[in-house]
Amino acid sequence: MADKKNTVIKVGRDAGTGQFVTVKEAEKRPKTTVIETIKIPKKK
Repeated sequence: MADKKNTVIKVGRDAGTGQFVTVKEAEKRPKTTVIETIKIPKKK
């Protein structure tokens, strides 16, 4: 049977400006950044 799992990507985002930052940078600055988990579904 084919693999039906979704692809999961984590991205860091600055909470004030909305700019993307690396996840490593976001972990260093937890007060001003957010780590978002984006799920990308498999195409049929």
